[in-house]
Amino acid sequence: MGSGSKDRAEGKWDKAKGKVKETVGEVTDDRSLEAEGRKDQAKGKGKEALGHAKDAVDKAKESVKDALD
Repeated sequence: MGSGSKDRAEGKWDKAKGKVKETVGEVTDDRSLEAEGRKDQAKGKGKEALGHAKDAVDKAKESVKDALD
């Protein structure tokens, strides 16, 4: 399991949670909840991107290590 797996999983959770909040905010006309949902989704996208970046770094490290061996 790559070092970015936890970040990607947390990101997916934040995005899903945010989408629910945004939808509930729209339905109930609660602009604050709607904005909070969009914020959670953005946070989730960032965490997913961080997870992908960590995995890319791990892969690059392995490639360098293999090349040196």
